[in-house]
Amino acid sequence: MKLYFPFTIVLLLLFVACQPIKDQDNFEITVLFPEKNEQKTLDGRLLLIFAKNNETEPRFQINGGLNTQVIFGMNVENHIPGQKISFDNNALGFPVDKLNELEEGDYYVQALLHVYETFELSTGHTVKLPMDNGEGQQWNRSPGNLYSKPFKVSVGKNGIENFELNLDQIIPEIKEPEDTEWIKHIKFKSEKLSAFWGRDIYLGAHILLPKNFDKHPEAKYPLMIFHGHFPSDFGGFRTSPPDKDLEPVYSDRFKIDGYNIIQQEEAYNFYQRWNEPDFPRFLIIEIQHPTPYYDDSYAVNSESQGPYGDAITHELIPYIEKEFRGIGEGWSRFLYGGSTGGWEALAVQVKYPDEYNGCFAACPDPIDFSSYCLTNIYEDKNAYFYESDFKTLEVPSHRDYLGQITSTVKQDNQLELVLGDKSRSGQQFDIWEATYSPQADDGYPQRIWDKKTGDINPEVANYWKENYDLRHILERDWDKLGEKLKGKIHIYCGDMDNYYLNNAVYSMESFLESTSDPYYDGEVDYGDRAEHCWNGDQENPNYISRLRYNSMYVPKIMKRIAVSAPPGADLTSWRYKE
Repeated sequence: MKLYFPFTIVLLLLFVACQPIKDQDNFEITVLFPEKNEQKTLDGRLLLIFAKNNETEPRFQINGGLNTQVIFGMNVENHIPGQKISFDNNALGFPVDKLNELEEGDYYVQALLHVYETFELSTGHTVKLPMDNGEGQQWNRSPGNLYSKPFKVSVGKNGIENFELNLDQIIPEIKEPEDTEWIKHIKFKSEKLSAFWGRDIYLGAHILLPKNFDKHPEAKYPLMIFHGHFPSDFGGFRTSPPDKDLEPVYSDRFKIDGYNIIQQEEAYNFYQRWNEPDFPRFLIIEIQHPTPYYDDSYAVNSESQGPYGDAITHELIPYIEKEFRGIGEGWSRFLYGGSTGGWEALAVQVKYPDEYNGCFAACPDPIDFSSYCLTNIYEDKNAYFYESDFKTLEVPSHRDYLGQITSTVKQDNQLELVLGDKSRSGQQFDIWEATYSPQADDGYPQRIWDKKTGDINPEVANYWKENYDLRHILERDWDKLGEKLKGKIHIYCGDMDNYYLNNAVYSMESFLESTSDPYYDGEVDYGDRAEHCWNGDQENPNYISRLRYNSMYVPKIMKRIAVSAPPGADLTSWRYKE
């Protein structure tokens, strides 16, 4: 249960002494509670944010791109009234390293406490982590987190004048989505996960029902599982035309004006296709499986996060199929998704080969760790810098389709370390560790590399290889997996993926094309100059095809069913027209 504190009992004072910021070594932060709450303790990550503008609150302006603002972070542990918590110039910041290195100028400043809870794991470890509270592990939006109202301060030649911040705001609870005629929502207690985490853990799902579900009680349906980041509701489905009065919004990502209107048009178009007489009747689900480390679990078992793979495959999906008349057999289940969801689709298919009948993995996270983006974790000694006798060159982490770089691996990891140590940032590199790494003696994931220096740990890299490197696993076990996976693997990626994910796909393709007895008999395809998340559509631009996940693979799924359904399988009850 997240700790909540009424505004009247929580006060955070950020106090800067009279001398200028550039001439002092620390800043004192004091948290005060009324006497009746003196026995309470508080854990979390205290964040201090400076922004050049207040167009949105500073807490919403932190990212790994060129437009990021400045953030500093430190741990709060077992805080009780009277304790002092100090920021000083040793506190790590991003992208400015130290508080006394802030440039002159005006800033809007804000503080936030990302609250941690204590978990007694079945492994015997005690860890402190941020519980998801319905927001999908977003530190700046998580209900129960404490924050201050932003206000303006100035940094002059001699530093900054005194100021104080009151952490007197609490992020409110998030309202659950409501059921509709078409979309149902469930919360399901997982016994496997609850046992691991030492408390009740729930999985969620948004379920899109087929046309006339209630009118055909005799029908049982195949299942399409759309993997991806935490979905607040089922997306891309709209029963009415676009709003006539909708003001067009410019998409900076796609350089298109009115992209919000395009999204509504595509969602309505999907609703119309879903209702066509010849459209096959499926159940489609989007799963909510956030963990204390990220907005989703990566849908596999891991030492630090627990048995999410088994919980989803053996608990949640059978429950959904029972409640909503799914066929409930491996030949009738299909996986798809992009980015994180692309990795999940492929990984789940590989790790549960009999339980699913095909995956469509778009722009998957690294599926070969010799191409862990631009790092080879098996051969490189350092993840942040290219090896050289004399040059110092950082490894990029993000580019556009023309190769323009906006961030590096070192910078991304520095931001993560500011947001949380021990893999607790809730960001990309940390969740890969939380999923792939063995558990350390303190109960947190072991580091694949030193977060400050980038030096790679070869023992951890080898653990990753044997347990989660999908290309290695397929090559190692093809004699056991080949027949089970024949015709099931489909992978798509842009050849200018923003995160260099195409490099691992090239390696996977080389192996798959080399297979025999049996040949993998699947598909790998690339989008020319396409960025993240190209998903196999050679006819439409990415900004359109990314809105069509729920229908674009259906023809291929139907072909797969035709050639793979076992004798006596139900191929008719779900093919009604009206």
